[in-house]
Amino acid sequence: MKQRESKVRHDVGLAPVENAAEPSALTAGYAGLQDEAQEVARRFFGNREGKVAAFTGRVIDTCARAQGKDFLLIHNPGGWGNRTFEQCLDWERSLVNGVSAAIERLGYDQLMIQYLRSGMGWGEWLRDIRDQLRFFAAKAKIMAAELELVTRHLDDLKVILIGVSQGAAFANAVMRQLDGHHRVYSIELGMFFFHLSRRVVTERTLSMDSNGSEPDAAVRRDMLPVFRAYAAAPVRWAGLLLKGRPVRFTYCVNVRGHNYDWGYPEVQKQVTDFLRANFGTANPANQG
Repeated sequence: MKQRESKVRHDVGLAPVENAAEPSALTAGYAGLQDEAQEVARRFFGNREGKVAAFTGRVIDTCARAQGKDFLLIHNPGGWGNRTFEQCLDWERSLVNGVSAAIERLGYDQLMIQYLRSGMGWGEWLRDIRDQLRFFAAKAKIMAAELELVTRHLDDLKVILIGVSQGAAFANAVMRQLDGHHRVYSIELGMFFFHLSRRVVTERTLSMDSNGSEPDAAVRRDMLPVFRAYAAAPVRWAGLLLKGRPVRFTYCVNVRGHNYDWGYPEVQKQVTDFLRANFGTANPANQG
């Protein structure tokens, strides 16, 4: 198990993200796709060459890495959507690794990457808040366009988005933009209550509002535990800092029930059932 987790994290680290550099050496031979991706990127970014290059690089790099794979798993992190896999909470990492392991147990070959929807700093956070108020209308269109290009050039590839909390809302917004695209699926857990009215669930979506052990206060609009968690977080963060054990602030925000660790039996069951119902096993003779 340790070996599999290490592999997944390595692949995540290779993900083409918002501030990606040059496409990898694997991208040679994708000239036609490059032209198409640049044309699409200019619809979003005009003459902002850095943005156009980042969009194009992500598409080409993803296609190159996913070539020959059965599945492309894309982790959309919670919070501001800017934390690398290693920076995410332990339970979020365990969920992503659990989904990847479940796909492998079904006999499929997969690539796991990460999509960071925003960068660091107050300017990025304010832009993300503005986009959240419109249910990620701008950013979801960009990711949807990238996925359309990738799946168009990899005919047999299936895509699964994995999102928790704000990442779940972003994944759902992307699915709305991809309405009717039969090869993109989404696993969404713990979407905050203020996004629920806009959520659209189809047969290609798994939405979980509880870990099966206790209600998720952030989903149920149970504001007292939410306020208590955020009020206690600065004190907990400062206390750990004074003890010489600094951690990220998000590690100190513990909202009751807002935890979808793979260790929860109901989380494992619902995700595994969803995967089996939609994909079966790579070898049908092993189903049962």
